[in-house]
Amino acid sequence: MDLQLSGRVAVVTGASKGIGLAIAATLRAEGARVVAASRKLSPELAELVGDDLIHVPVDLMDPDAPGSVVRAAVDTFGGLDILVNNAGGPPPGITMPTFSFFDLDDENWRSVFEFNLFSTVRAVRAAIPAMLARGGGSIINISSTHARQPSAVNVDYGAAKAAMTNLGKALSDEFGPRGIRVNTVTPGPVRTPWWTDAGGAAEVFAAKVGMERDAVLDGTGAQMMNLTTGRLGEPQEIADVVALLASPRAASTTGADYIVDAGLLKTV
Repeated sequence: MDLQLSGRVAVVTGASKGIGLAIAATLRAEGARVVAASRKLSPELAELVGDDLIHVPVDLMDPDAPGSVVRAAVDTFGGLDILVNNAGGPPPGITMPTFSFFDLDDENWRSVFEFNLFSTVRAVRAAIPAMLARGGGSIINISSTHARQPSAVNVDYGAAKAAMTNLGKALSDEFGPRGIRVNTVTPGPVRTPWWTDAGGAAEVFAAKVGMERDAVLDGTGAQMMNLTTGRLGEPQEIADVVALLASPRAASTTGADYIVDAGLLKTV
């Protein structure tokens, strides 16, 4: 199916690895011109850099960073059609998962909201005028099942992502009549470096429950989280949904929240 993305301009935040890398690669493969934003240029992202994909090194904890990424898209490719707010998870210096409200001090809360919510707010604020100048666009926010299933695990992250999901609905209502669609994609646990890196979520989770890290990644963790598929998701599975939502083929889809969670959420 032709997603009609050829020549469109996309910004993807948190694009150096995991879900963001898969999204940037998929949009590029579908013909979009991509601005990939991340703190560092990973070897995997470096392989994609070329005439149709540029890397902008930014720290999205800096309030000026989202605007600079949007300006790079306009200056390099002439405008902006697609914004994917993917950057999220633990900000620098913060380790996740946490397991109790009392594991978190004010600095944890501030940092997690800064990275997971306020960077999105600022990116949207910068992107909407550029999109309106081209007659519309598509904004996709990457949330989390923590937004829908409150838990003592990563309670600050869940609260920030719940706010992001609410924000997407509000933006859709305000800007949909002006041609900007806003949708949310809600992943469950996905096999990304957040899970697989040394000191990552798999190691922390394994230490908490008294099992081996590899067992968490290879199925036992999925069973403990009651994932219907019996495995963690893959980044490409999220990227494919994002590509469809970015496409004009999804022209009547706005204000939606697409759950790609391996069956984690059981409620209607």
